[in-house]
Amino acid sequence: MKPIWETRFKKFLLDQCLSDDDSAHDFTHIQRVVTSAKMLARLEKARPAIVLPAAWLHDCVAVAKDHPDRSKSSTLAAERAVEFLQTSGYEPQYLEDIHHAIQAHSFSAGITPETVEAKVVQDSDRLDALGAIGIARCFMVGGKLGRALYQPDDPFCQNRAPDDKTWTIDHFYQKLFKLPGTMQTDAGKQEAERRVRLMKTYLNALDNEIK
Repeated sequence: MKPIWETRFKKFLLDQCLSDDDSAHDFTHIQRVVTSAKMLARLEKARPAIVLPAAWLHDCVAVAKDHPDRSKSSTLAAERAVEFLQTSGYEPQYLEDIHHAIQAHSFSAGITPETVEAKVVQDSDRLDALGAIGIARCFMVGGKLGRALYQPDDPFCQNRAPDDKTWTIDHFYQKLFKLPGTMQTDAGKQEAERRVRLMKTYLNALDNEIK
């Protein structure tokens, strides 16, 4: 893929797609996903001509996490991305695989990635929900949705089921700590496990401060 395409992807996103309303899915999120995707694509021998446009454009249509149509967002993004690529003259033999990689990246869509490129894009997006940046993004979303930081009687879900619709920290237990088990590539799984260890270290420190 020619380097000029990445410049075109950035311009498309900044001119038409990104909203200031969702700071957890802003341009810096996309940049981090692209960085992870480049790393995983190299390690997993995935085709950059599919991985890079899919990674850049995976959130070109964003639907809020609490919106009833959230599960449709990746399909809408895939359709808009392919439309943009077609009108821009991108190589047509890659479009079907790019569509699939974008559609399958979303956790809420529940679509199984069928190609190594789709697996790389899905893993790259999920890595951004973990580690130091994952903690920050989780708190940003929780604050925006008006959710309290933690349940005061049992902050770390030791004797209750997680409820991340009410308590932000519960999202770690309800979803984020399960993500390493969903990773599709070996390299992605190793990085996810490293990031979860960091998150658990943070929770240990938070536990000490709460006490």
